[in-house]
Amino acid sequence: MEENKYSQKAGELFKNGYNCAQSVFCAFADDLGLDFETALKLSSSFGGGMGRLREVCGAVSAMFMIAGLKYGYTQPNDDKIKGEHYERIQFLANEFIKKNNTIICRELLGLDIEHDSPIPAKRTPQYYKDRPCEKLVKEAAEIISDYINSKTNIS
Repeated sequence: MEENKYSQKAGELFKNGYNCAQSVFCAFADDLGLDFETALKLSSSFGGGMGRLREVCGAVSAMFMIAGLKYGYTQPNDDKIKGEHYERIQFLANEFIKKNNTIICRELLGLDIEHDSPIPAKRTPQYYKDRPCEKLVKEAAEIISDYINSKTNIS
């Protein structure tokens, strides 16, 4: 995977201790018109597969939040626009699945638990060695960046 500026930034943020969702979402904060602190707070609940529930990977949730801010709908009764947006979200999920076989945090980490302790693991050198999360945040940032660039380049 050749890193772009977003995947590099997401990886750096993760290595600095931010959770997976924060790392991806905040790599795009400037482009989304959000200040860094607001972006951190908005994405903070999605780390660890949503508050360490180990459900949908926070990096994937961040892709969806970015897509929502860039392309989301505002009309509650426009089923055509809703369907187009949900198709976009499913596309992004499938791109992540192609690389990782799942979007579920506990499956990505090889955990056999339903939900995890709310206490975050200490960020030690061993933590970074054992977890695929840095790779996953970089991939998620690359997927959403590539998607945005493909939409930007279409006239």
